[in-house]
Amino acid sequence: VTLQDIQLFTDHLAIYERENGLPKVTVYDLPSNGQPLNNLHGGRLVDFIDPLYSVAPEESQFSSSILRFSYSSLRTPLSVYDYDMNTGTSVLKKIQTVLGGFDASNYLTERKWATASDGTQVPISIVCKKNLVKLDGSDPLVLYGYGSYEACIDPNFSGTRLSLLDRGFIFAIAHIRGGGEMGRQWYENGKLMKKRNTFTDFISCAEYLIENKYCTKEKLCIHGRSAGGLLIGAVLNMRPDLFKAAIAGVPFVDVVTTMLDPTIPLTTSEWEEWGNPRKEDSYYYMKSYSPVDNVKTQNYPNILVTAGLNDPRVLYSEPAKFVAKLRELKTDNNILLFKCELGAGHFSKSGR
Repeated sequence: VTLQDIQLFTDHLAIYERENGLPKVTVYDLPSNGQPLNNLHGGRLVDFIDPLYSVAPEESQFSSSILRFSYSSLRTPLSVYDYDMNTGTSVLKKIQTVLGGFDASNYLTERKWATASDGTQVPISIVCKKNLVKLDGSDPLVLYGYGSYEACIDPNFSGTRLSLLDRGFIFAIAHIRGGGEMGRQWYENGKLMKKRNTFTDFISCAEYLIENKYCTKEKLCIHGRSAGGLLIGAVLNMRPDLFKAAIAGVPFVDVVTTMLDPTIPLTTSEWEEWGNPRKEDSYYYMKSYSPVDNVKTQNYPNILVTAGLNDPRVLYSEPAKFVAKLRELKTDNNILLFKCELGAGHFSKSGR
């Protein structure tokens, strides 16, 4: 269990935690008449409407008995609820408008677990539209991953994702090591000299989805951006046969070269995440997975790589170098596209 946040009220205490990859909120009654709080017993869990979800605290009044939080899931648009800590009832105050006759009950969400190469159980969040998928291996599937910086890729709602779901795609998130979904140790086991766990976890998730007939290799597209783009580049080199297509957005793919140059923005602060390649053991370990350094003479799937000309986090030269290496060495005739946004930074044309 990971403690994420607390909210203190006159008569109550709300604790936000994460357990088995999902957030939970527990409300405790505080002692009256100035009595000390010696321990926490008898807390009430806040109930949520979906099996997979994301929840975060909103601003609430200290003297109130109302706990306000935001809520979202793979099929529930961003919502704001008021939870009465005296009665245990929730009231929906606001929900994101979704056009096109959207009905959340038409979509199925579920959590599955893949077994990693070392036996670790890796959670996968899945969403699809009930009446459009066959779940016999013939459905197209997009598998998303990140797995760095202890970031939690929660199963949030996305209006743009509906376009895929409404055309019969399945969408899945691989909650791989290097992220923070399963606690601090989950992160520690996916960084520095254990970084390869991130990539093998993702491969195990893809294999699970194929073995359990969510898709086939010919219907599987993978997607990641930034550090998630490193993930995509690494698994493309390791198991190119496993995927039909890949999207690497502003990917951090020249790991060793970038981490050797302290004049590049963020490099020195990133040594705690990837390691310092000026140390021999770190150099060779990082080189063993750095996508640019591991492009091989082999077949690759269809690939789209993007970059931002003004990106200070991942210099455009990194994805450009990766694409050049692929063009030089790959042996297939599959599509390889490189798109560099001339007015963009790391996120968009207006953001860095």
